[in-house]
Amino acid sequence: MTKEKNAGIAKTRLLLFLLFMKIGVFTFGGGYAMISLIRREFIERRKWVTAPEFTDMIAISESTPGPLAINSATYVGYKIDGFWGALLSTVGVVIPSFFIIYVISLFLERFLALTAVAAAFKGIQVAVAYLILSAGFRMFREMEKKPLTVVMAVAVFAVMIALDIFSLSFSSVWLILIGAGIGLAVYFAGRICEHRRRSPAAEAPAPEEGAENEAAGGEEDGAGEERGEK
Repeated sequence: MTKEKNAGIAKTRLLLFLLFMKIGVFTFGGGYAMISLIRREFIERRKWVTAPEFTDMIAISESTPGPLAINSATYVGYKIDGFWGALLSTVGVVIPSFFIIYVISLFLERFLALTAVAAAFKGIQVAVAYLILSAGFRMFREMEKKPLTVVMAVAVFAVMIALDIFSLSFSSVWLILIGAGIGLAVYFAGRICEHRRRSPAAEAPAPEEGAENEAAGGEEDGAGEERGEK
């Protein structure tokens, strides 16, 4: 039984490494393009991660220091197999990018000067845009539809469009901090309102002991009279 368990653990770790290596090979366009690939492999096919966990993973990976691709791989690997899963997933997703960039850097100018390469990268840009957009729409559909989340999603989308149209520079760090601040403000406001609704019921005076005894005595006298009549 122990050998079978160890074999299963080793198989899972090897599969994690190979899956993230494959994702790293085909992740053109950065970590955001990798979202769709991770979703297909770990949510739709193997169901190792649930949709709400995936949404939390993206939020945590974007909010913490480091590239989104590496943070996401570390999160998923740790969720599935703890420390070793996180280590193997991170190494697997980094290795392809490292070697590809290293090889390209050796003859970068000649590589970019090729007409076929330039045309290929134009096609890749369109595919990357589709991957990012489709992943965003899927996450929005699966997100819990509350007034705050819907308003925040629409506001962020509008801000992104406005910044792009007017060519304005605005750090994504501030967007994260503003979103976190609004979420905390709404949370504490809800807690305060809930506390105020409960406080009148908690402060209501308890019925006096004498009144309770009189009511109980009256019920007993009434029951005695009914028995006497019978």
